[in-house]
Amino acid sequence: MKIIAFGDIHMDYGAAKDIPGIGDADLVIVTGDFTNFGGRKEAETVLTAIRGLNEKIYALPGNLDQVSVGGYLDELGINIHAKGVAIGDAGIFGVGGSNITPFNTPMEFSEQELADMVMAGYRQISSLPVKILVSHAPPFNTVADRIGSGAHVGSAAIRKFIETEQPDFCLTGHIHESRGEERLGRTLILNPGMLKGPGWIEIVREDMGGIWRARLN
Repeated sequence: MKIIAFGDIHMDYGAAKDIPGIGDADLVIVTGDFTNFGGRKEAETVLTAIRGLNEKIYALPGNLDQVSVGGYLDELGINIHAKGVAIGDAGIFGVGGSNITPFNTPMEFSEQELADMVMAGYRQISSLPVKILVSHAPPFNTVADRIGSGAHVGSAAIRKFIETEQPDFCLTGHIHESRGEERLGRTLILNPGMLKGPGWIEIVREDMGGIWRARLN
């Protein structure tokens, strides 16, 4: 089993075709920000290009995607915002948008809303042995949420959820300059930066022993 994950595309999807093995991956996850304040039409352009590489996709909208992007993903049956899906022994669940920013972007939520939505998705997969959280907004006070000034701007609700429930992985983005990984308890947090970086995540389930491993690329 191999999963490829990336996000923060912002209409610049060309680097996706250069990801080694993307066509053979068992699943591609898009972690949000298909567009730059765009809607369904713009997201469809990006998603059509990605589906040309691999049709097995789950995704969620980022804070720079209009609400209509989530509706489009719902129509396709691939939206994991506040939802969970089972892929073998792994449960993949997500929360899109972000915590409140100074920029009044299209999909922003209060910390309580983020807490409620991430829990809604988690409940749908909580019985599965492996849990993969896809959160466009990174958890607060980690290597994944530090802007250029050094300030941490991630979500306190997502951090609290991770501390409490300890999913195996948290795939995130949003803060382009904060590419990196670290552990919060047993949870491995990975922010690959922008797709055009290039940046992506590879998650592999090793057949022997059923061990799941993830790395930044």
